[in-house]
Amino acid sequence: MSAPSPDFRPDIEGLRALAVAGVVAFHFGLSALPGGFAGVDIFFVISGYLITRHLTTEISQSGRLDFLRFYARRARRLLPVALFVIAATLAAGAIILSPEEQALYSKGAMFASAYMINLWLIRWSFDYFANDAANNPFIHYWSLSVEEQFYLAWPALLMLAAWLKPGKRTIMFAIGIAGLVSFAVCAWLTPISQPWAFYFSPLRAWEFAAGGLASMAPAWPLQNRPRLALAFSLCGLALIAFAYLTFSEEAPFPGFLALVPVAGTVLLLLAGAADARSGPSALLALPPLQWIGKLSYSLYLWHWPVIVYAGMLVEELTLAQRLACLGLTLALSALSYHLIENPIRRNGWLMANAARALVPALLLTGTGVAAAYGNAALAVRHQNPEQRSIAASAAEPATARAKACVEGYDTVTPKPCVFGNGQRMIALFGDSHADHWSTPLIEAGKKNGYRVETWLKSSCRPSRYSYFVTKLNRDYRECDQWREQAIKEIIAAKPSLVVISELALTSSRKMAEGKGQPDTPDAVWRAGLRSTLTSLSKAGLKIAFIRDVPFNDENIDTCVSRALWRDKAPSLCDQTRADAANDKMAAIEREIVTSVPNASYVDLTDRFCNATTCHVFIDGQLAFRDQHHLATPFAESLEPEVEKRVISKVGR
Repeated sequence: MSAPSPDFRPDIEGLRALAVAGVVAFHFGLSALPGGFAGVDIFFVISGYLITRHLTTEISQSGRLDFLRFYARRARRLLPVALFVIAATLAAGAIILSPEEQALYSKGAMFASAYMINLWLIRWSFDYFANDAANNPFIHYWSLSVEEQFYLAWPALLMLAAWLKPGKRTIMFAIGIAGLVSFAVCAWLTPISQPWAFYFSPLRAWEFAAGGLASMAPAWPLQNRPRLALAFSLCGLALIAFAYLTFSEEAPFPGFLALVPVAGTVLLLLAGAADARSGPSALLALPPLQWIGKLSYSLYLWHWPVIVYAGMLVEELTLAQRLACLGLTLALSALSYHLIENPIRRNGWLMANAARALVPALLLTGTGVAAAYGNAALAVRHQNPEQRSIAASAAEPATARAKACVEGYDTVTPKPCVFGNGQRMIALFGDSHADHWSTPLIEAGKKNGYRVETWLKSSCRPSRYSYFVTKLNRDYRECDQWREQAIKEIIAAKPSLVVISELALTSSRKMAEGKGQPDTPDAVWRAGLRSTLTSLSKAGLKIAFIRDVPFNDENIDTCVSRALWRDKAPSLCDQTRADAANDKMAAIEREIVTSVPNASYVDLTDRFCNATTCHVFIDGQLAFRDQHHLATPFAESLEPEVEKRVISKVGR
């Protein structure tokens, strides 16, 4: 075993252990550390610290940077085990995932192999109908993509600064300016568009810059003041503990909150540079933390696919099962560290010159991308006709959405769409749960001489009240503005009938369970629903309020596909009526609607549920595209019911 480098810092290895422990604890569901995700920020600061220290040392000694040698070193360190875990995850997915899931997540593997998955996830985050990211076994590669993108830009920035004016101050100034700009934009964008602030590497550059500035700070002021060094390290540890113990997924992160773990890491790095033999720095050097820190990269890579796949195989993981997953993660990490990560990083032949490492690295990356792409194509070929039908049903948009008539989150001005050319008009008003009725309503309207005009907006309920939206991670202010304008326009249009539907309050509460999101009190919802209905009724308009569809515990297209893939019946995915149908809340809703003049309550729940069970595969068709949206072909089959219960009975 080779001796550690004279530049080796045991406290930094211990910090890596703290970082990966927080991330693993968070992902494994340890509720005592709800902010464990901030461990990624610790990794970013450490990377900025070490890389900047290495690069500035090389610049000061030779006046230049050997870029190829730098990238060769990064490639030996990061690529082999990362691509091996991707390959192993794809192989396990071929057994666990349905072909449709394999095809989808293989795209994630492709972007992860190219270290661009953070950009893919930005787009994913804004797709209202995207699959739940919690099931994506490659999502954790986003932070590695951010790091790799940092490695591409950072050496050039430092070399440019040194070229403009040699000296440490110029480099520090360049790092400081880059960091300030990055932080300012990140803090500004976090409450507006969190996915960009979270995943976009230039907006995380300030965390690397904080580490870079710390690496250039002189150690002697703290070396001569041991009490101050101790205070730095204790304060740093306290800040990290505060982040781990008090942050949550719902917090506006990164933004200003990310300053807490970043500042804590910087303080510990500064204290460790001055005195690594006492206080928290000495604790970080303890053997258990050194062992975990050594395995931290492999641990980070393995832990997420292990827990994701375990959650797919077992509906509710017990504590013992989670501990077993942790044991498996540790075993896989130790094996990959000793058999792949460390041997390749220290291989003498690869270290001899940059080309020997970079050429295989490029080949490996290309192979990873090609293998992921090929796996996606192969998975689609493995689909039988029934699975293809399910995938096609889930992918087919409702009529309004297919014409881009469901407005996005940032829209505040309604842009109604018109379907048909009938003399009389029906207005369809609501969120995506109104949109999935657009297909049968438009067809039924045409048969009866109606045109349908739509006022639809993603996640925007017609009921007048403000609420928190997960995708934005804040109150949905745009909805409040859009809704009022839509109500005015609908009243002015004087339709023969206004058809309204929205995500049930109980369903949104189920979606928010365990996430600490602000809840809407029942009284606020009741008042908001009554207010909207009353405004339309007072204008002399007839209203048909369609009860929301049952809410399922998981994405039904995925559940049914997996069931068929494992030779099981789709009924395995059925839900109990007590859990899915929200009958108690629906009774309150019915009472509110029917108490308003000109308003009728339309309940189609009997098409999904009997007295005890709500079905997800009905008359040979997939009923739901996900947890709570109708699959369009099934919605189309409901056209006679919509004609009978909405138009014929209510609209005339």
